[in-house]
Amino acid sequence: MRKSVARRAAVKAAVIGSTVLLTPLFGATAATAAPAPEQLRAEDLPAELVQALSRDLNMTPTEYLDRAARAQQLQTYAAEFRAERPDVFAGAWMTPEGKPTVAVTSPDAARVASDDGYTTRLAPVSAAALETSLTQMNQWVAAQPRDISQLINSIAIDFLNSQLIVNVANTPLAHVLNLPTLIANIKVVLSPEGGGPVEHRPMGGDTYISAPGSLDDAELKAVDVCSFGFNSVDSAGNALNISAGHCNPNIDKGDEKASVYGPNIRNIPASPQLGTFVQSELGGPSTLDYSVIQLNERAVGAGMDQPSVRGANGTTLTITGTADPVVGAPVCKSGQSSTFTCGFVVADRVETQLFTTEGDAKVVRGFASSACTLGGDSGGAIVSGTLALGITSGSNAADAPDCEKANIALAQYGGTATLGIPIRGILAHADSSSGGGIGSGISVRTRPNAG
Repeated sequence: MRKSVARRAAVKAAVIGSTVLLTPLFGATAATAAPAPEQLRAEDLPAELVQALSRDLNMTPTEYLDRAARAQQLQTYAAEFRAERPDVFAGAWMTPEGKPTVAVTSPDAARVASDDGYTTRLAPVSAAALETSLTQMNQWVAAQPRDISQLINSIAIDFLNSQLIVNVANTPLAHVLNLPTLIANIKVVLSPEGGGPVEHRPMGGDTYISAPGSLDDAELKAVDVCSFGFNSVDSAGNALNISAGHCNPNIDKGDEKASVYGPNIRNIPASPQLGTFVQSELGGPSTLDYSVIQLNERAVGAGMDQPSVRGANGTTLTITGTADPVVGAPVCKSGQSSTFTCGFVVADRVETQLFTTEGDAKVVRGFASSACTLGGDSGGAIVSGTLALGITSGSNAADAPDCEKANIALAQYGGTATLGIPIRGILAHADSSSGGGIGSGISVRTRPNAG
């Protein structure tokens, strides 16, 4: 079976690190617009995650948890501020020093945010205007022939500089691409050409494999390798897991159901079944990339009804709640290929086109982070602090053999970038589209911190 671009997790997420230079520095006093989300204690973080924080972010566990909590406080305040002043709100983010910042288009609005304890910035364009430009740009891309539209890797809103970031392939045709001049505030970023296919090797931990039919099928040429995301449960008590939609080999085919297996690397056909895809979404009106896997008794018996995630063979991290992406917030992700890696949210809204094996274009919307993601990490959990933030859709390093080589190869293009799908958006859509069946009332399994 030939793998599609999406299934290989070769999503070219926006490489916008050059426009949002984030460094792990602290020292700011956070505004207190809302109570801090519950987190584990610093000493309760797994050793492997602590190592990733030090290696990737130069942060201590306490700094990581503190900044993640303050980012969620900012998100709550910004949502309320925008609801009250939609015409002047221009974005919100954490600065490199960890200061929560609110951008507005009027001095009066700036005084309000400043009085509430936030750093402010006057911006020339409101968030609503930038989002309108994003919609217009996507409409223009959708109207182009495929040989033109596939040159557009992704489009992101850069609130820090009041502009859209259009990431295009670094090819001769892209160099003469005539972008629409009526859409203001566009910056073009060139990305490297994609590499060859990745040879995925099943690993232990959070790995799963899937195929369109039986693993015993003599015609089966390959299996898809992805990562489990967050263990979840619906109102009927069904044990579920949230992963990536493009990991379902039967998406858009019949009832879309396909089995999920724990890989037996010595004998793939003998791999034990752990569940079944019961709901999958890739693009469409929702612009999401997610799947809901119904876990069987074997999976539940192995502990997949617990609120924890892990990277490959690493130690586990307990999930204590959910969160929204905020620019500048620290994040870490788990996955079967790259284990725990960490970075920052560099854009809270990114849209990219995926092409299926049938040639259909799918627009997917999510957030971008600077964490390294490799092929096979698709569907893996992304956390901020100990809060579920989203699942991995893809990255610009999917074809790299390891994160060290990816960081070197992509340094000239702004570094590694990962496209994540927000968990709260997934939960809302999965619930509303369940029809009252499996997935109705779905929520991430959590264990609130009682300490």
